[in-house]
Amino acid sequence: MQDLRSFGWYAAKLKPHLPKKAFKPVPARLWGGLAYLVVTVMGLLTIGLVDVSPLIYLPISLVIGTSFAALGFLGHEILHGTVVRKPWLRDFLGAVAFWPLSTGPKLWRKWHNLTHHVHTQHEEHDPDSWPTLERIMRSRLLRWVYKLPLPVRAFFSFCSLSFQFTVHSVNMFVVYLKEFNPRKRPAVFLEAILPWMTWIGLLVWVGPVKWIFMFLLPLLVANLIVMAYISTNHRLNPTTDVNDPLVNSLTVTVPKWVDVLHFNFSYHTEHHLFPGMSSKYYPEVKKLIKEHWPERYHEMRFDKALIALWKTPRPYQDRVLVDPSSGNVFGALGEGLDTGKLKNIARKEKNFKFVSSITKSKNQKVDK
Repeated sequence: MQDLRSFGWYAAKLKPHLPKKAFKPVPARLWGGLAYLVVTVMGLLTIGLVDVSPLIYLPISLVIGTSFAALGFLGHEILHGTVVRKPWLRDFLGAVAFWPLSTGPKLWRKWHNLTHHVHTQHEEHDPDSWPTLERIMRSRLLRWVYKLPLPVRAFFSFCSLSFQFTVHSVNMFVVYLKEFNPRKRPAVFLEAILPWMTWIGLLVWVGPVKWIFMFLLPLLVANLIVMAYISTNHRLNPTTDVNDPLVNSLTVTVPKWVDVLHFNFSYHTEHHLFPGMSSKYYPEVKKLIKEHWPERYHEMRFDKALIALWKTPRPYQDRVLVDPSSGNVFGALGEGLDTGKLKNIARKEKNFKFVSSITKSKNQKVDK
């Protein structure tokens, strides 16, 4: 692995080359959020008030789901302070944007801004990092799961993207609630429970059939879209002790119109260098990164990144990815993963017996 640099080191090098306006909030981004909010409300009212065949509800439900996801992308930007700076307004607008995903602004800033961004891809401190083989082997259930063939695990892993964000958000609430000041915990709890009260109230009002199309299916669609991005952000990158975004983050490329719809969420390395900058300016940051450090920068077409995720296992062992069920070792980005040859990206290594012996040792230790 190359020498690691902190995100602050890169930012200091690039900041003089960026316009001053790039570091100011861009409230015009709210117009896009308003459009998605109108589409969402109109879709909900149409399904709720019009009695037709559920087949008619299906396309409306899918549109609502894509709007849920886009509002989440905007909420992410708002809560980084890149749209408005006043704390009360930032949190209010962030709460509205994250309402469909039922994630409160105080929890999100604690979990995402203050922890994930500070400790990105640190195997112990990043709440979003995938665990190491050593950690996985401490669990009897996970040891069983990782005996399954990689294609089977990949299938269920991709299916889980449709609910992974919601489940992880609830888990983060449980993990971080106790870390808030006792005087702030009621507000954090209220932010978490109010959206669910809304959606449960909707179930009581419209009944289970319409509720499926008004909330459950859109939530699954939103989870799938959001997690398709999030799962490519770091899970092909190695773990790092130093938070180096050019090593531990990946930018994916999508058609321009998708970037417009998703508020440039694809520019993830750029976001980790300048989380307080509006994503409107990330194309300029990308250009500068490729001028200064082209050999360190990771970018991949979105569909190829998803294919690479399907073909690689998730447990980390010494910064590479290992598959306990087959004994194959897969390079991470910058550690041997050849994104141009995704048909054959696994390799057998002689020293995998060492990894296997660790696995066996952990099994014996846990079984005692």
